[in-house]
Amino acid sequence: MRFAVLSTAFLLGIVAPPLVAQAAGPEAVRDPAAALIHYRNALAADSLSYETDWRSALAIIDIGKQTPDDQKSDTRDSLYALAETYARRAVKANPNDAQGHFALANAVGRASLTKGKKERVRRAAEIRSEALRAIELNPQHDGAYHILGRWNAEVMRLSGVTKFFAKSFLGADMFDEASWEGAVANMEKAVELNPTRVYHRLDLAEIYIDRKRYADARIQLHKVERLPAVDVLDPTYKQDGARMLKEIADKKDAG
Repeated sequence: MRFAVLSTAFLLGIVAPPLVAQAAGPEAVRDPAAALIHYRNALAADSLSYETDWRSALAIIDIGKQTPDDQKSDTRDSLYALAETYARRAVKANPNDAQGHFALANAVGRASLTKGKKERVRRAAEIRSEALRAIELNPQHDGAYHILGRWNAEVMRLSGVTKFFAKSFLGADMFDEASWEGAVANMEKAVELNPTRVYHRLDLAEIYIDRKRYADARIQLHKVERLPAVDVLDPTYKQDGARMLKEIADKKDAG
């Protein structure tokens, strides 16, 4: 599964300790490795800093995601495991703030990419619950809506056999809560809240394509072309969008 990583974009507009504040800008989004150095320095000064923990988790995810999901990499897998550790520590330190829960949903989702199908199913419940908790605490959290939209889409893309196994042997009844309507609504909400985010629009287009809403997908993909590259992976996302546009160029909406 490819879960949304909006990560260090959330550094903007947040009051931060001096060391963290040095990286709290667009440069942190473009260079998460440099941002992480600042956060590690901040952690050395205050190892119990909630804010530094969740920011470190997201910066580590941004470093790991630069290695493609389908490429074997022990280094990337270790980074995701470390991000999950930081995110869990953040939630423990402050369970009533959305950023920690978002970071944990993000980290668990990314770490799940390194697991087998059975383990992914087991971890799916936590991803959903953490994203929902983030939205409960901050209804304007576009990143959490993205994760929840992606969660719905990925569950709906599972084969019937996998769903049967999950429900019969793992007790994954929460899969009954997934729907294409949920995927569309949550991803559209993410776009509404942050319309300049390339990744929101790219994943929304992908969901539209799943639903054979090709005209709507083309609208999103054309906007992806015109948006500025801000996230470290935005150039790659733009390439993906251009490829998707070519693939659906002659396709017509169902019905």
